[in-house]
Amino acid sequence: MKINDNSVLASRPALASEIGKVAEVAGYLWEKGWAERNGGNITVNITEYVDSSLASMPALGGPVEIGAEVPLLKGNFFFCKGNNRRMRDLAVDPMANGSIIRVLADGCSYEIIADSAVRPTSELPSHLSVHNWFKASGSPCRASLHTHPIELVAMSHCGAFLGKDVLTYLLWSMIPETKAFCPRGLGIVPYQLPGSLKLAQETLRQLDDYDVVMWEKHGVFAVDEDIVKAFDQVDVLNKAAQIYMSARAMGFEPEGMSRSQMAEISEVFHLPK
Repeated sequence: MKINDNSVLASRPALASEIGKVAEVAGYLWEKGWAERNGGNITVNITEYVDSSLASMPALGGPVEIGAEVPLLKGNFFFCKGNNRRMRDLAVDPMANGSIIRVLADGCSYEIIADSAVRPTSELPSHLSVHNWFKASGSPCRASLHTHPIELVAMSHCGAFLGKDVLTYLLWSMIPETKAFCPRGLGIVPYQLPGSLKLAQETLRQLDDYDVVMWEKHGVFAVDEDIVKAFDQVDVLNKAAQIYMSARAMGFEPEGMSRSQMAEISEVFHLPK
């Protein structure tokens, strides 16, 4: 990860490490083919890493309307992938392809404070709505990830997979690690306009029960305590999708693990059933 001498990261190793995780994940997304062109978004609450000097930095421009009310995020700071920026570039130089923003006291607008005046993702209203929900619900999650995992998106084009928990149980049954590392399964949101508040609202409903949500014919949205863990959940689920598709390509329907076998995993590892 490139850090310029004049970057706010240069003298803040803890913050640099957190932004480094974003760069790491952005590289993984590009390598996997999940982030074509400027596809996908990452937003991380970095407030705990912001010292008083950084918090008081002047804005790099005037206030910008968020497009959503997020009152519980007043005074919070976020690192956001830049609008129309590529993940492969974010991986190399995150501060030139993303920015640190401060949510203002009105809870409806933000300012960019570092390093460059790169506007955040156009999906900022939906991302920050989710982070506002984290605060309201007492969730420890600080990171949100949207990406386009090929096999999972392909499966979302089949209506038979879109019933409640149909994909959850199918993917859990492909390999034990899926149940172990994605114990809440996969929520489903029927197709909505990308970036819309309707999509954010439907996603929030799913986050009551799931940490990863499939957006039909679009991609997935994952949340966790940090961005690497959010990526890991998507990676595990997509591996299960790949196993299913490989079996189908060999000409058979994989039998998968039984419900009793999956229940055994839940019992041994103290997971939700």
